[in-house]
Amino acid sequence: MKIYTRTGDTGDTSLYGGVRVSKADPRVEAYGDVDELNAWLGVTRASELDTDLDDALLEIQRDLFALGAQLADPAEKLARSITKAVIGDDEVTRLEQLIDLLETELQPLRSFILPGGSPAGSALHLSRTVCRRAERRIVALRPAVDPVLVRYINRLSDLLFVVARVVNQRAGVLETEWS
Repeated sequence: MKIYTRTGDTGDTSLYGGVRVSKADPRVEAYGDVDELNAWLGVTRASELDTDLDDALLEIQRDLFALGAQLADPAEKLARSITKAVIGDDEVTRLEQLIDLLETELQPLRSFILPGGSPAGSALHLSRTVCRRAERRIVALRPAVDPVLVRYINRLSDLLFVVARVVNQRAGVLETEWS
């Protein structure tokens, strides 16, 4: 199978189910941002992360493939045929539990902090901003997507912030407060 199909040479692409849309379609923009987020998590994982964090990010990367698939499926047919392509309440709960666990390692914030720190921490802060952009695009979609997708991406940005702080703390890198 060749990587190129030439079907997008005129600026359109197919959603799941064969519907052709512009590559500038809001739905394509949304799953494109999710794909970018996934790539940034790959960059982060290329750093030397502790196994617990690397495993968590790998699972999130798999979730993001499912999320992108759901966004590319406006008729919601995919979820009925491929269960691994479904984001649900269990995935949101998993993110919340990880946030709660990781926050036990951190001092409470007393002020805003500037994004940065170690290379992995910085990549996670960047990932968080891409996640927020994806969230804005997803929320803007009409018709609206399954609300669990919005909850997942919202919770994920919170988790990425916490993971960035944990990575920096474990690396012995102090946070820079906004002053």
